[in-house]
Amino acid sequence: MTHTSGPTPKFQPEITPSLEELEAQERRLVFPRFTHEDAWALGSLLVELARERQAPVAVDIHRAGQQLFHAALAGSTPDNDAWIARKRRVVERYGASSYLVGARSRAKGTTFEESSRLDPDVYAAHGGSFPITVEGVGVVGAVTVSGLPQLADHRMVVEAVESFLAKR
Repeated sequence: MTHTSGPTPKFQPEITPSLEELEAQERRLVFPRFTHEDAWALGSLLVELARERQAPVAVDIHRAGQQLFHAALAGSTPDNDAWIARKRRVVERYGASSYLVGARSRAKGTTFEESSRLDPDVYAAHGGSFPITVEGVGVVGAVTVSGLPQLADHRMVVEAVESFLAKR
């Protein structure tokens, strides 16, 4: 009896998106408007995605300095709220996703902490916070997830924004 099997599957590391891909996401994912009701709907969509995946995350949506939505799912911790605030401040300062800001530093062969000279206890260019950009207005806020590895946080937010905008 001959035993045949295919090659042993090897772990494939997740492919990091290019700067071009990240910038294209931000150009594409623009809201016609962003109301309190939109914040509730988008936040609820993120909570639904996180529950389906049993993701231990906290979700936050801010607009113009006001928290419009916040939820902490099972397994998240107060530390996630601190990460949310640090990542959100990067979006507010740079007008780009926290992941893209960090990726731009890495592409220049440095780190955000070295290149920005900002306090890392206040700003974190780690994935998970995405700008809420309104057509004809610009960045008005941020939607943020914390609790997964940074690329997974980023992808969860992007997936939710894409789905939300597709339904409009």
